[in-house]
Amino acid sequence: MKQAKITRFVSTKDADRKWYVIDAKDQVLGRLATKVARVIRGKEKATFSPNADTGDFVVVINAKQIKVTGKREMLKNYYSYSGYPGGLKIKSYSELMAKKPEFVIEAAVKGMLPKNRLGNKLIKKLKVYSDANHPHQSQKPEVISLTEK
Repeated sequence: MKQAKITRFVSTKDADRKWYVIDAKDQVLGRLATKVARVIRGKEKATFSPNADTGDFVVVINAKQIKVTGKREMLKNYYSYSGYPGGLKIKSYSELMAKKPEFVIEAAVKGMLPKNRLGNKLIKKLKVYSDANHPHQSQKPEVISLTEK
C-alpha cells in the first residue's frame, strides 16, 4: 500500500531567518519595493506558506537616493486622514523625500503586503535608513543586488 504524500508546513518559530541589505541608490521605487516585499513575505523560499511568517529581515540603505520614473516626482502624493471633517493631510513626494525619505519606501512596501495582522507583523521586518550607515552589522546581513534574477 502506498503512503500518502504529506504537505509539510514550516511554523513561524521554525522558519530560518536571514538578514539582507539592499542598496536603494539609483533604484526605481516600485521595482525595489516589489523585491523587498517578496523577501519579507518569504516568497523566495521553498518553505513559503501564505498564512505564516516565514520571510527574512531586510535593511534598505541610501533611501534618499531612490528614483521615480516619469512625472511621479511632481504628481505623486501621500494622504493621511484623521477621520474628522477637514482632517485630510496631503504631502507631495518631493516634500517627503526632503524630510523623511524612509517613509516613501516603507509606504511602498507596506502597500504590497497583506492588509491583515500578518501584514502588520511583516512590515516590522523592514528597516530603512536614509544613508549608508545602519546598526545591524552584528546580524551579518548579506547583500542583495536587484539586477540578479
